Amino acid sequence: MALTIWHNPRCAKSRETLALLTGRGLTPAIRLYLQDPPTLAELRAALAKLGQPAAALMRCKDSPLAPDATEDDILAALVADPRLIERPLVLTDTAAALGRPPEAVLAIL
Repeated sequence: MALTIWHNPRCAKSRETLALLTGRGLTPAIRLYLQDPPTLAELRAALAKLGQPAAALMRCKDSPLAPDATEDDILAALVADPRLIERPLVLTDTAAALGRPPEAVLAIL
């Protein structure tokens, strides 16, 4: 099973999620998404796996968007400023989960 984490080493939840995965003997590919931002197509693919609207990937407290922003508005903001992406995001070939709390990612393994 391919396993990837969109990781920010400065984020405690991201570090905890990575530790949870490695503690279970898993070795995810680590994508430092702030240095290697996802494309619009990658964000759409991640949302399809997550089964959530684009707002689920937006860091609410940092959002510069109005509450009635469209999916396209949200995705454009995430592409323009990857700091707005909620973290960590763990992806497999068929599913995705946000590590908030870190144990939430266990459901897709």
